[in-house]
Amino acid sequence: MNGETHSQLANFIWSICNLLRGPYKRNEYRKVILPLTVLRRFDCLLAPSKDAAFEEYQTLKTKPERVIQARLQSITGHRFYNLSRMQFDKNADHSLLNDPNNLAPNLNSYINGFSGNVRAIMEKFKFSEQIAHMAEKNILFEVVKAFAAIDLSPQRVDNVQMGYVFEELIRIGAEQSNEEAGEHFTPREVIKLMVNLLLVPEQDLAQSHVVKTIYDPACGTGGMLSVA
Repeated sequence: MNGETHSQLANFIWSICNLLRGPYKRNEYRKVILPLTVLRRFDCLLAPSKDAAFEEYQTLKTKPERVIQARLQSITGHRFYNLSRMQFDKNADHSLLNDPNNLAPNLNSYINGFSGNVRAIMEKFKFSEQIAHMAEKNILFEVVKAFAAIDLSPQRVDNVQMGYVFEELIRIGAEQSNEEAGEHFTPREVIKLMVNLLLVPEQDLAQSHVVKTIYDPACGTGGMLSVA
């Protein structure tokens, strides 16, 4: 992260909440910050293959959905894709910021352009309600503009670091809502202790006949599984 810690990046992202003051209460900030962080990360991951995926889709429209899905995933290198021409990047030809007057419908269209697995995530966030609310309060453009200026590309923030950033945002959001952050995720130092206790009897687990199984019933941000 070029010397920047995940806490610093999370705090910078959370500072966008200054734009939300008034239309939102402090305990409501995470309704905007968390889904937009996820969207911006996905946007950065797909940026290098954006044009190629869109062009390939034009030749696949009549194909079965499974064929389209497999082909586009192979192009993007991820298990998701986006069929919209729009992007967050203000320098892109089809930037969301190019048409402020239609930003709300364009942002909804951009989200609907994602593959079903990403749309399901955004539906859980109920982000369409927040888009409508921000548009009504005339803050949507400035908020999207602020997120467009954040570089969450994998070259700058790898997957592990991105997980730390998101967990830090959850922690800050829980504190703002007077909740215990531990209700939403297990701290990494606790996870490391659990993993060490589980594996400590084995001198060389890789060559042992013993199989260890880890069950995380809630999963959450996946921190327990990734550390293990």
